[in-house]
Parts: sequence; C-alpha cells; structure tokens
Amino acid sequence: MTSGITIPFLDLRTPHAELEEELVSVFRRALRTAVFTGGPDVEGFEKEFAEFCETRFSIGVGSGTDALRFALMAAGVEEGDVVVTVPMTFIATAEAITQSGARAEFVDVNSRTYTMDPLKLQEFFETKCVVDCGKLMHQALGRPVTAVVPVHLYGQMADMDPILDLAAKYNLIVVEDACQAHGAEYFSRKRDRWMKAGSMGHAAAFSFYPGKNLGACGEGGSTTTSDEAIAKKVRMLRNHGQSKKYHHEIEGYNGRLDSIQAAILRVKLPHLAEWNRKRREAAAHYNEMLAPLTGAITLPFEPSWAKSIHHLYVILSPERDKLIEQFAAAGIGTGIHYPVPVHLQTPYKILGYKPGDFPASEKIARECLSLSMFPGLTAEQQGHVADCVSQSLVEPSVHHGAKP
Repeated sequence: MTSGITIPFLDLRTPHAELEEELVSVFRRALRTAVFTGGPDVEGFEKEFAEFCETRFSIGVGSGTDALRFALMAAGVEEGDVVVTVPMTFIATAEAITQSGARAEFVDVNSRTYTMDPLKLQEFFETKCVVDCGKLMHQALGRPVTAVVPVHLYGQMADMDPILDLAAKYNLIVVEDACQAHGAEYFSRKRDRWMKAGSMGHAAAFSFYPGKNLGACGEGGSTTTSDEAIAKKVRMLRNHGQSKKYHHEIEGYNGRLDSIQAAILRVKLPHLAEWNRKRREAAAHYNEMLAPLTGAITLPFEPSWAKSIHHLYVILSPERDKLIEQFAAAGIGTGIHYPVPVHLQTPYKILGYKPGDFPASEKIARECLSLSMFPGLTAEQQGHVADCVSQSLVEPSVHHGAKP
C-alpha cells in the first residue's frame, strides 16, 4: 500500500522555519552580549512560564529529569524514602525518584485514561502501608512513604482531586510529572475551576525536549511551584548548591537552563496556546474518522474533567505490529510510547516486580501506537493516516468491494 505521500510522525521543521528570523536573532543577541548562562532571558522565561502555568515560580533547569529530581529533593524527599508513581511512563520518572535517593514503588494506571488510578493508590496505602507515629510506612520495606508522582501522560492530566485528597490524608508530597502536559487543564471539582498542569501539586516538572508541545532547540526543563522555599532550594540545586557565587549551602548539581534555550523558549511560548488548540482540533478529527473502527482499536479517552493538549495521539490495537508494517509501507511515521513499562525495565527489576503485576499498564504497553500528531497536521494527511488504519484492519475483500 503506497500512495507516494510521506507523512512524518512529528514535524519539527515547519514551526522553526516559520519562526526562523526570530530564532536566529536570539542567537545573534547571545553572540553579541556573550550572555550564555543566566541573565535576562532565563529570568524572563521563568516569569512568563510561571504565569502560563498559573504558579508563583518557574525555575529553569537543564532537562525534565532535572526538573523532577530537583523538585522531589527540594520538597523534602530524602535518602531511603518511598515515592509512589506509575509504571506506564517514560523511564525518566523513575530515574528522578531513584536518583534523589528514594525508592520507586508503583501503582497501576486507569485502563481508560492511562494515568494514575486513585483507587489503586488508595489500595496501595491501605494494604501495603501502615501509619506509625504519624508517618506512613511501607510495611514490607520498613521505609517511610513520603511522596506521590502522578504522571500527566500523552498530554492529559491525571485525576488530581482524589490523589491530592489521599496525599493530604497521609501528609505526603505531591510532585506532578507534567513533562508532556504544557498547558493541559484539569477541572477541580473541589475548587470548582479549571487548573493548569503544574499548578496543583507541591511542585511539578516540565521538559522542553525538542519534540514536546513547547520544545527547545536542545535540552531544557522547568520546575514550577508556588512554594517559595521549594523554589529557593531548586535554584540552589541546579547551580552547585550556591546561595550566591562561590557560597555553597548544599551539595548541588550542574543543572542550569542555558540562556540561548531560554530565549528560544520565549519566542515559542506565545504560540503555545494556538499550537495546543490545533492539536486538539486534529485529535477531534482523528476521533471522528476512526470512530467506525472502535471495535478493532481503542481511541484516546478524554474525561469531562480533562482538557488534553494531545502531546501524543495514542490508539490501542492488538494488531499493532501489523499496523506498524502497513504504516511503514505507506510512508507514514508512527511511534510507540512506551513498549516496556518501567517495572519491567532492566534497571528496575531489582524492585522485584514481575509480568502481570500491573495489567492495565502492561496491556497499554503491548498495544499502544502513536499516530502522527503536530500543530500543522492537515486534514488530508489525517485522512491518509485513517485510511491506513482502516485498510490494515478491514478485510481487503470488503475494502475493495470484491464479491464473496
């Protein structure tokens, strides 16, 4: 099945071509001023991104992994603590936890939203933990449980109200992994309003890896928070523990956001809402075109309390491998996010989890397929993608009108 049409999975060239003059001027300014670390562009982006996320502070760092690790450490996670997250995520979520000195433990995701299941989280607390002297302790490990990291996967926020209620009950830190959720929103029934990703937990982490909805031309990340103490500590952690030059209060890291990347992000940030709107339109168009195939594939589910920004458009299909072959033959890009859940990845086998422990996450990993998704995706391109899905899953005799 070839049409002579090539459709990329992600188009990073077009938006950069459209913004080329502004982006080149950023680099020229850096050359002329020689401000390559810190400075007004980093400070300006931090202020603007905090406003976008509806938080008091945004602290630019070197990557999304830095953002999450520093957020956990600054919020109070210590060596030997237990931090609870989900296995259906990019491995950086677990890396940030273990590199902060804590142990990652997992609860399964909801089979429809693909994000942390609050009922599974409650079950974890009630069956695997006990409150001892006011602290939640993991019974088998004998370690304190101190934090929860819900992951806003594929551009859609986790169900935060019940997660925050459980965390408050047990006096736990909540750090949002919002690395795929720049501008996603959640309707808090408790607060009776829409809230932005990154504004609901004690802190949150964003990635500006180039393929994100808001991407740098290289690496970058941000920790958002409305807690001044957390913001202050993240600033020290990213810069060798310095409170001021050559005065080191804590052992820190080299995790700064460089000024050229910050300036690039400042150019792009005013376009983010429109880019997200176009992604939502494209997702709605996919939903309409693929609806007749819902017996063979599972479409993304967006609950009433979520406004996804569709970082990825992910379908599930037991025939995923067949679909991938057909897409490749047709010159259409696809992706898999993610083929192996974190609890089955080699570095985390030491935790003792086994296949079957998290059935929802494992099913998603077996069947997930990410279709082309980017702001400039056209209806014609989407039509070719939908046709490819249809032709792969429907019998050829039916498709071409042949008589039985």
